Amino acid sequence: MGTSKFKKICVFCDSSLGKKKSYQDAAIDLGKELVMKNIDLVYGGGNIGLMGLISHTLFDGGKHITGVTIEEVKPVENIHQRKTEISLHAEAFIAMPGGYGTLEEFFEVIIWAQLGIHSKPVGLLNIDGYYNSLLSFIDQAIEKGFIKPSAHHIIVSTSNAKELIDKLEDYYPCHEEVALKLNWNFKQLEHSQINAIST
Repeated sequence: MGTSKFKKICVFCDSSLGKKKSYQDAAIDLGKELVMKNIDLVYGGGNIGLMGLISHTLFDGGKHITGVTIEEVKPVENIHQRKTEISLHAEAFIAMPGGYGTLEEFFEVIIWAQLGIHSKPVGLLNIDGYYNSLLSFIDQAIEKGFIKPSAHHIIVSTSNAKELIDKLEDYYPCHEEVALKLNWNFKQLEHSQINAIST
């Protein structure tokens, strides 16, 4: 059994299985890789779909699982506190194939990295090219001047779990921060969001 520089990794994954077995296999493979590297799981707390597959794999492997939900396991008051709580516990983030919720969580931690709120690596597990069109869109946004080229470095993308974790371990932030360093304090983040809405 190997070891990793990470003790806990957050995985953004879906409550559905997806239509391809390769997505389900990837969830199990990622779970096994985390177990092999002695990494605990932080995730949204569901027990169905890809969420269920990865959490059951880690549980069977004897790893500690932190599930953060609005209603159960580790209860929080609202979705903003939930995401902040998840981010506080994790040392890196991985997004698996998923829908709107997965994308929303994935982009939020990218934005927080760009703002300098954290310097943790953000990985994209691009199974069977699921995220190819998203990566192409990001390239286009850079080409059209809406994303700085240096911010492209924030996203670490590969098609298999072992390579992705290896790349996340080697990650060093080199993008330009667009705001002063903030912290993970939920009230400060919530206050910033309220101010942004009211101005």
